Amino acid sequence: MTGHVLVTGASGFIGRALVADLAAAGRPVRAAMRQPADVFARSVEVVAVSDLTRPVEWRALLKGIETVVHLAGIAHAGPEIAETAYDRVNRLATVELAEAAQRMGVRRLVFASSVRAQSGPVADRLLVESDPPQPTDAYGRSKLAAENALRQSGVPYTILRPVLVYGPGVKGNLARLLQLAGKPWPLPFGGFSNRRSVLARQNLVGAIHFALESPATAGETYLVADPEPVTLAEIVTAMRAGLGRRPGLVSIPISLLAMALKAAGRAETWERLGGDLRADPGKLLQAGWRPSVETHEGLAAMAREWRAA
Repeated sequence: MTGHVLVTGASGFIGRALVADLAAAGRPVRAAMRQPADVFARSVEVVAVSDLTRPVEWRALLKGIETVVHLAGIAHAGPEIAETAYDRVNRLATVELAEAAQRMGVRRLVFASSVRAQSGPVADRLLVESDPPQPTDAYGRSKLAAENALRQSGVPYTILRPVLVYGPGVKGNLARLLQLAGKPWPLPFGGFSNRRSVLARQNLVGAIHFALESPATAGETYLVADPEPVTLAEIVTAMRAGLGRRPGLVSIPISLLAMALKAAGRAETWERLGGDLRADPGKLLQAGWRPSVETHEGLAAMAREWRAA
């Protein structure tokens, strides 16, 4: 497909990279964002879209559009956000967009869901798409509800469930871990053997390209992850390698760190640090997607760019 593509959430961590990549590939792009800014190539059409807490006039944005990548939404889980807000922004806005896209004859809508539509922050087995979805929070439930509504909308779709995405400018837990890796002192992560799947932002951008261009992805749902899960020690080692430093990791009893975090009210932080969450990207790989970034080098490159910023 080579026609115009609408990208929602174009100003976000993933959206900016995707729009720039689509434009560089010669795709006509309409970039929808709440506060339009001059951040893209001149070929990109930047349009304003209202906050998704209110209905959007999607038909005007979809005029002349062949494909849609829907990235906009509440992008994280947190107790400070009401379940009704997740439902309005992540589910209902997706329903409204999908219904408008179906009426306007859009040929493909690629929806950026989340692994959290399928699982909580930890899982005791390797996740595959055929597993029964078991979201554990409002964020995951809203993403799963949006998926189900999209499947019923009649618009041709592809659903992507990415795991934790890393890359230059990352925020949240990975940004805090990067800041720790930049400190001169040893870190107590040497004994962590749990593995978690992560995803290079450029690999996700490549997966979106693939979903837009491959007829075989229509009507399918895919987990998206770098092929090999990594330990926390490997993540920090890669980050410090990017900073030109030795790993500097020490091993302490993991139970002590778990007790300290739980006592401080950081039980979910402990789950993210000490628990497993492995997602199998085999279905997408078998369809023909090929990640371009190797995990350890991708993490090192992210650290190098962080230092240079």
